Amino acid sequence: MKGNWWTTVGWRHLVAVVAVVFSLVPIVFVISSAFNPLGTLSSTSLLPSHGFSLSNLVNLFEQTNFGRWYLNTLVIATVAATVSIFISALAAYAFSRFRFAGRRISLLSLLLIQMFPQFLAIVAIFLIFTQVGEYWPQLGFNTWSGLILVYLGGALGVSTWLMKGFFDTIPRELDESATMDGASHNQIFFRIILPLVTPILAICGLLAFIGMVNEYIIASVFLTGSSDKTLAVGLAGMVAANTREAQFGMFCAGTLLTAVPTVGVFMFLQRYIVHGLVGGAVKG
Repeated sequence: MKGNWWTTVGWRHLVAVVAVVFSLVPIVFVISSAFNPLGTLSSTSLLPSHGFSLSNLVNLFEQTNFGRWYLNTLVIATVAATVSIFISALAAYAFSRFRFAGRRISLLSLLLIQMFPQFLAIVAIFLIFTQVGEYWPQLGFNTWSGLILVYLGGALGVSTWLMKGFFDTIPRELDESATMDGASHNQIFFRIILPLVTPILAICGLLAFIGMVNEYIIASVFLTGSSDKTLAVGLAGMVAANTREAQFGMFCAGTLLTAVPTVGVFMFLQRYIVHGLVGGAVKG
């Protein structure tokens, strides 16, 4: 009986336990390092051996511009994600509801462009914004607006494709009925379509926000001033070759605080995401 239980169910429990341990060990290590009073890499262990202290959190705000990095990241990620989702929704609505010359080529072009990582164009982007910054300093380097413009281009393609597929599941009869009642395209889009596609808006918004919070390469090129950096760039500088040992505890404390907005956005959008997954499973 025991042998039968092990072959049918027991090994699944073992795999689940191994997966949970594999996932939790890095988290436990970071938490232990964040509250390690010594705050060095060599003194860090999986389980705390030097007690707990908030010194790393205090030093993080006193010795670095972490508060400014936090504000920069929240503003840039929130604005860029919001604007990109809105523009993507407009594009997805056009691709889903209208038939026009170049529609298929445009869709395939968006898909093809997304096959190449955005950082491959970093040299061209650098040269473009170097010239732009000479005429409009507000769109140059070390500015929120310049980095937001670059992020918009990277998020539009994926979001447009995801939304377009969701828009296609909405019956066109709704548009036709609204048109017969005298509704304009703007009224149909904002009052009828958008409320129905809230789940995909939440999913694309969450993906865009997380991607922009974690993005490092482009942000490190655009934001070079000490107070202009994002969390990814600022925290990466704290564990450079010459500071990794001394600032590892502060780095781990910063990573824990960096996870707060991401978790908060996920919890806020969770009900929309779950509704979208369930709705997608029963549609069709």
